[in-house]
Amino acid sequence: MSDNLTQARPGKPMVRRDALPPRWRLAVAVVACGLAPLQAWAGDWGGTLAVSSQLVDRGVAVTPPAPIVQGGVSWVTRDGWSVGASASYQTRSPGRIAETLAQVAKSWSLSDDWQLQAGLLDYRYPGSASGTRTYDRTELGVSVLWRDVLTMSASAIQLAHRGGGPRGAADVGFRWPLAWHVSATGGVGLAQYLVPPYRYYHGQYHRETQSSRYTYGHAGLVWQNGAWRVELMHVFTNRERSQGEQRVSPWVATLARTF
Repeated sequence: MSDNLTQARPGKPMVRRDALPPRWRLAVAVVACGLAPLQAWAGDWGGTLAVSSQLVDRGVAVTPPAPIVQGGVSWVTRDGWSVGASASYQTRSPGRIAETLAQVAKSWSLSDDWQLQAGLLDYRYPGSASGTRTYDRTELGVSVLWRDVLTMSASAIQLAHRGGGPRGAADVGFRWPLAWHVSATGGVGLAQYLVPPYRYYHGQYHRETQSSRYTYGHAGLVWQNGAWRVELMHVFTNRERSQGEQRVSPWVATLARTF
């Protein structure tokens, strides 16, 4: 789950949050907005522009705490198929493309209250200064949604540059309308480490944890009025960091506009 707008999940916004639901991490999947939810009209094109305070993906800080510009486009068909792409740009020097995301997804209506979504996502991290390219990956995800209030998701993740079998992740999220266009949102997730945390000392790399899994999540408020969306999220994780990795900021804010 992504902590920002850029990290959406199958069939959801492509500009992210560490998020969750409705699995708003295709984070750029991109925390905060959705390029084109599958509820959009058949054959519609959609787009989103957003600015976030940090890019976080399932408890991993992709960028340092600094403004991140996110954008994406998507197309949704009459029978529930959607295709989309998004990118995030790190404005802090040195400026660079921090993440790109491509997705194809399918949505099915199970009843008036329940919806099933499945999607194939491809994440790429062009900037390699902090070693983020090791997280280049492809994900196959499935989500079950109840009334756009509760989302339960599971993903199988295959890294592009490392061996080994697929890693897994699962999360649950909710969104509850309050008043004045404000909703409470939150979620928790459990994921396997894509890359075990290491530190370098005494001339060798040493693994920092014996656990193969960690938890992550977020809680906060979302204000949405028409095409505008503002989010303030408290992000948390017990994930161990490797030496040199960025620290996850406890608060992530996002301003987004859909078109």
